[in-house]
Amino acid sequence: MTIQVLNGANLGRLGKREPEKYGTTTYAELVELIEAAAAQLGLQVQVRQTDDEGELLRWVHDAADAGHPVVINPGGWSHTSVVLHDALAAATAPVVEVHLTNIHRREEFRHHSYVSRVADGVIAGLGVDGYVLALRWLAARDHR
Repeated sequence: MTIQVLNGANLGRLGKREPEKYGTTTYAELVELIEAAAAQLGLQVQVRQTDDEGELLRWVHDAADAGHPVVINPGGWSHTSVVLHDALAAATAPVVEVHLTNIHRREEFRHHSYVSRVADGVIAGLGVDGYVLALRWLAARDHR
């Protein structure tokens, strides 16, 4: 079983986009961090990023059909996408929502996430370490 680590809109711009909020870690460095953490935990991961909501939905559907856990940082789609909520509601394995920033300390519109309602867990505000914590949680549940 492979954990699907799915990243939404603008996350490919990490390290360039508002580093004072999102940090200086680049997307390539994030992928390396996730893959190294997974290897240490004995997990398999597939890390992907898209700025296309339809593509993200297809990846979520594929994960549900395969019974793969999902770690997802939907970016701004967290606050706007009912269809992403609906796709994740069909998950057949755990879903962990990750946000680099604490969305509850940001603009009012970011305080609500459609994803949180269907996620098994939410990690927000811990930067890139949130992904590692999500993987540790999944490893402790032995969803391999």
